[in-house]
Order: sequence, then C-alpha cells, then structure tokens
Amino acid sequence: MSGHSKWATTKHKKAVIDAKRGKLFAKMIKNIEVAARTGGADVSGNPTLFDAIQKAKKSSVPNKNIDSAVKRGAGLEAGGADYETIMYEGYGPNGVAVLIECLTDNRNRAASDVRVAMTRNGGSMADPGSVSYLFNRKGVVIVPKGELAEDDVLGAVLDAGAEEVNDLGETFEVLSEATDLVAVRTALQEAGIDYDSAEANFVPTMQVELDEDGARKIFKLIDALEDSDDVQNVFANFDVSDEVMEKVDA
Repeated sequence: MSGHSKWATTKHKKAVIDAKRGKLFAKMIKNIEVAARTGGADVSGNPTLFDAIQKAKKSSVPNKNIDSAVKRGAGLEAGGADYETIMYEGYGPNGVAVLIECLTDNRNRAASDVRVAMTRNGGSMADPGSVSYLFNRKGVVIVPKGELAEDDVLGAVLDAGAEEVNDLGETFEVLSEATDLVAVRTALQEAGIDYDSAEANFVPTMQVELDEDGARKIFKLIDALEDSDDVQNVFANFDVSDEVMEKVDA
C-alpha cells in the first residue's frame, strides 16, 4: 500500500500483529517464489529475490517457509504455481486514483475480486492507462530511524542515485529511480545502516488531500482490496494530514 506513507507505515505494524499476519506472510512468500522463478535461486545474482527475502525476514516469516518458496520458484521443489502480474486501474471515493497490482494464477478470480471490492466500497474500474500516468515507478527504501538523523541517511545514499529522503515519523523513506534501487540499498548496507524494505513501487506525482470522512472511505476500500489473496499491492494518490490521521486512529 502506498499513498499516505505514514499511514502505510503504522498500518503495516498493525497488520503484522493482527489477524492479517497470515495473509501478509502468504503475499511475501508469493513474491519470493516469483522472484526465484524470474531470476534464479542465487541471491547474489538476483537482487529482486534478495530484497523479497529481506522484507520477509524483517516481518518474521519463518526461514523454512522462505527456503521452500525459493526452491519452488526455482523449480527445485514441486508445487510452484505459475503466477502472472496484472495491473488494474480505478478510482476510489473523492476521485482518488488507485493502481492495483495482482499476482495470480487465476486471472478471472483476480478480476472478479478487484471489481467486487471496488464497486462495494465506492470505487469504480477504469480503462488501462487512464490512472497509471499519475504514478512513476520509483525505488523505495524504508529505513527505521533509531538514532539516525536525516543527514546520516542522505549522506550515505546521495552518491548512489537517491533523489530524496522523507521523514515519515518513525522511519525515513528514500526515493530513487527504480534502476538505482540496488545501488541505494547497497550504499546503506556499506554505511552500516539497517533498512526494513527495498522495492520498486508506484509513487504518485500528485496527491488528493482527504478529510476524515474521505480518509475512512479510502482506507476501507484499500482494506477490501488487500483482503484478496490475488492482490499484492495497492497504490493510491491520496494524502492525509497528521491531524486527520489522529482522528481516524481514535
């Protein structure tokens, strides 16, 4: 989920400790399987697999599940599914643009899940290309703050191609071109800076400011979409102020 990043960060923490933990694990395992199928089981030559494994480990996915997913993906163990990536586009309440990334072995089921979640929660489907132009593919690395200052992170990643470092409260978000993601992540590692996740995401070029009612509606829609096993990521171009966020949380 990417829209209001602070919300995404706090929501991720909640998701790990509540009933969605199993769903989250399954999606991470699927990511690992696909990365291994696409680029092989050797993490040193497959940065996408490296990042997928790192993210799963950070979220406490058991090592045996991770190892099995790598083997299934690389064809070393039976049982791997043939997943394909499908992008759906739509509009949520208040005209928020929504990109839905699915990883599925059943195109019809995925399309049906997405359509039902959208129509039941005030959204509507859109034609391919009508929403995606509002997003750019970017490298996104999330760094836990700890004792770090923004300048520490910026100093480590500037020469590696990072474009900006954003303060999200408890974490920093490092943005780069998607092609510079591995270089930025490597620069952090070399500087001894820990990070939670590194992946290529769709980042909105403009955002729709939402009030409390609008925020509740878009969160409800995103929750419904993410409830589908086929939906891997949801990207939306909304922004919610900290004041509104506090009301929603309360």
